[in-house]
Amino acid sequence: MTPIDMAQLRERFSAAKSAGHRAKEAAESIGSSEGEVVAAHCGDHAYPPKAVALNGQWLELFQSLELCGPLMALTRNESTVHEKTGVYRNLSGTAQMGMALGEEIDLRLFFSQWHAGFAVTELAANPGNRPNTSLQFFNAQGRAVHKIFQRESTDRSVFASIVAQFSDPGRASLFQPEPETPAVRSDKLVDVEAMSDTWAMMKDTHEFFGLLRKYDVERQQSFRLVEGHFAWRLASYAIRELLMESAFDGVPIMVFVANSGCIQIHSGPVVRVEPMEIKGHHVHSVPVRWLNVIDPSFNLHMREDSIGNVWRVEKPTADGVVTSIEAFDHQGGLMAMFFGTRKPGKPERADWRTLALKLTPIETVAA
Repeated sequence: MTPIDMAQLRERFSAAKSAGHRAKEAAESIGSSEGEVVAAHCGDHAYPPKAVALNGQWLELFQSLELCGPLMALTRNESTVHEKTGVYRNLSGTAQMGMALGEEIDLRLFFSQWHAGFAVTELAANPGNRPNTSLQFFNAQGRAVHKIFQRESTDRSVFASIVAQFSDPGRASLFQPEPETPAVRSDKLVDVEAMSDTWAMMKDTHEFFGLLRKYDVERQQSFRLVEGHFAWRLASYAIRELLMESAFDGVPIMVFVANSGCIQIHSGPVVRVEPMEIKGHHVHSVPVRWLNVIDPSFNLHMREDSIGNVWRVEKPTADGVVTSIEAFDHQGGLMAMFFGTRKPGKPERADWRTLALKLTPIETVAA
């Protein structure tokens, strides 16, 4: 982009934010990506926010975060936002892939998909409050893969020193259009019998990714092809049932939310589950339904009206069958996965299995 384009982008984004849009929606409303908009706010200009490019040493940056104390980790996809507050501990990996294995912050980081990162400083809504700086990371298409926000108890001086250490003000970031989604292979080309046999012989849930690659099948396609054996369709409101039952019965769960560059995991109970409906701005606009978990260290915000399919899936392991509940949006994107909390080498919790089996199947709805 030329400097004039950058100035126009900042001006249009500012107007969209003033109309009440959040950053992602404001960027999309002006035909841009969030990453492009953040990059346009680097350098000298009058529009908030202020952004500074980071140098791309992602693993080293993450390894330095522990001394900041509590931070809020945010990972989202198109329809689901996962927020965890805690300390970034036990960071390991390579330039291509990393993981955080802290008690609160549990991440799988696919750095090979990370294209740009920025320290972004926003002015507080109350002029008497100090500005807040976050770290925001994007893939090559400008979609956010992970964000890190300061909390009240964050050591801000350490955070500021990390920003200074990893800043690279001269670094430029160019983003690309979204690639075309590859077509799903015809069911007729899949050796369903061989795939089912491989599925039945799994010893670890992580082997499932290899199964998808081996038989060149899309995730939901694999469920359809073994439906009634390893996978069962559930009602679209089964996720609400799951969260309500988990909170009521005290069943601790694992909640996975992923995008191309990060998987973020919550392990533990959920307590405060709050569905919410937001009316549209126009007379004929469809209300947006959010399904929320609002707990002190874990927040989940899921577009319930975006849920297209929900599946109960069973995967054999050396420790017995592991059951997941998986929600997909209307475009086929994976919104979130839910499991019972489980340590390696231990069988699945009986209370989780009971909960999962109680969720309403799609046949009941159809009837």
